Amino acid sequence: MSAGVPAATPDYRPCFPETRPAVAILGCGQIANTAHLPAYQKAGVDVAGVWSLDETTTAGVQERFPGVVGTVYRDGDELLADPRVGIVDIATGPAGRVEWIAKAIAAGKHVLAQKPLISDPADLPALEAALAEAARRGLRVAVNQNARWAPAWRLVTLLIRDGAIGDVVGVTHLHDKPMPPIAGTPFDDVEHMLISDYLVHWVDITRCWLEGSTVGTVAAHDSRVPGQPDTARNPWHATIHLGCTDGATALLRVVGNAKTRTGGCPFWVHGTEGTLRGSILLGSDRVVLERGDTTTSFALEGQWFVDGFAGTMGELMSAIDEDREPENSAAHVLASVRTTFAAVESVRAGGAVVRPTNLELTPARVRL
Repeated sequence: MSAGVPAATPDYRPCFPETRPAVAILGCGQIANTAHLPAYQKAGVDVAGVWSLDETTTAGVQERFPGVVGTVYRDGDELLADPRVGIVDIATGPAGRVEWIAKAIAAGKHVLAQKPLISDPADLPALEAALAEAARRGLRVAVNQNARWAPAWRLVTLLIRDGAIGDVVGVTHLHDKPMPPIAGTPFDDVEHMLISDYLVHWVDITRCWLEGSTVGTVAAHDSRVPGQPDTARNPWHATIHLGCTDGATALLRVVGNAKTRTGGCPFWVHGTEGTLRGSILLGSDRVVLERGDTTTSFALEGQWFVDGFAGTMGELMSAIDEDREPENSAAHVLASVRTTFAAVESVRAGGAVVRPTNLELTPARVRL
């Protein structure tokens, strides 16, 4: 094979160690029932138990996942006190999540926290204090940035790390699919929802592909689109542009409710030595590497839902087993959080360019 083209496909699939701590899910709502638990069932993860403030979400959960879910706890304190539990999967909404992270750390538990890790910059000091306490205790805190393990995106991450396209010059994402069901949901009440919440996965994977760069400028804009119903209170168009101090750029674009039968979320990563292109979602998953005279198409197995959710937990368990920081550590994800905060600041200012400080996209501590 030519230089930069892998002789074998990097292993992008979720990986678990032989020794696996038991997990308890705190906040067993829709995403836990439709993604966390199916992923853990598929991967053979021991779920010691679950708890939700809303008891309707845990009703019948042991019957839906027989042999997977051990206990339905009476409250969060009972869950945290369970000596069987090694990892607390905090799948609540952002409000109050930092307090639960701190409580889990105080109880001596490792943590997997849902994304967005925080949605209010005012939570940063408390989060940083919790992470410092976790480090003091030798506990790992990871974030459920499950899209990092969507098969196509994970493979691209590994190819970039292996130097398949040289240095990254630009990243481009297009949301070429129908909008998810937003109108009439709690997302109606999330300010600039596409920028502040929905695109968090796209922001996060982009920061992974731009590792080693420093974000110098962030500009974001959203707007209502023609035909958007009045009941959909949040804008359906959103664009985020990132500029790095080394000249690399990124563009993330949601056009609105795309009317297409062959949609997906295509992406392009251009480098100094080649190009990676592909897509995720709606069965569009693919990755193609172009370098020199060689074009390599990679066969993919699995889907973002639910393999991505296995990937985040598997990485945390592997990090615990190997006594290292997980790739999806909270400290690593904070650059994605700060990028999103800058984008929200920009859209509130009518698309004005924001120049964040100390926004270096440092590499994850990965196994060599």
